[in-house]
Amino acid sequence: MDHGTRGELISRLTEAITSVTTGHPLRVAIDGPPAAGKTTLADELAAVLRAEGRDVIRATIDDFLVPRARRYRRGRYSAEGCYFDAHDHAALCRVLLDPLGPGGDRRFRHTVYDADTDTPSSPPATTASADAVLLFDGVFLLRPELIDRWDLRVFVSVPFEQTVDRARERGKGSTGSTADIERSWRNRYIPSQQLYFAAARPTDHADVIVYNDQLQRPAWEVRPHPSIHGM
Repeated sequence: MDHGTRGELISRLTEAITSVTTGHPLRVAIDGPPAAGKTTLADELAAVLRAEGRDVIRATIDDFLVPRARRYRRGRYSAEGCYFDAHDHAALCRVLLDPLGPGGDRRFRHTVYDADTDTPSSPPATTASADAVLLFDGVFLLRPELIDRWDLRVFVSVPFEQTVDRARERGKGSTGSTADIERSWRNRYIPSQQLYFAAARPTDHADVIVYNDQLQRPAWEVRPHPSIHGM
């Protein structure tokens, strides 16, 4: 396991991404529990890769949610509902991951859901360049339905209790109450992650694990990957 500064982590991950060779756009999963720092990490990587001239596609699992009525059909605080009912994985594969994968035509859409209106969204398709990088952040990305769709798998690891603290901090000044945040984490998000770990063992399948407990002094572990050279 390596330790270093935030900048060293971003440099190491950028190196890993640029070292993977595929005949199609590179699909990178950035998985981990809520409030682990996935979106921030993906945005940091996107900025560096774009500065190096790479075509970067940023997308998130939050744009592949299903409408609320279906999402919460088992109840707003159901862990099973969070894991089984929240996301449209078939659409994610159909409009984004498969078009960018082997044999795909590279014509993709980055969203199927509009959170503001709680309705389906269908923006025009965009064509990715052959050497584009998809940086996709979200929960449950290494589950069996998606595991083979990624060319590089990053898991951002943070102790569950710390994610509660971060969620409380992030929720300050928002419309949601601290009690509601606490209940959502204790009843829905953390148990759904425990269900995910039991069912899919995501850290076993990750090419890189980022230990993001200390944001400015992270640690990371890079596993052997058939398409990464010099690791």
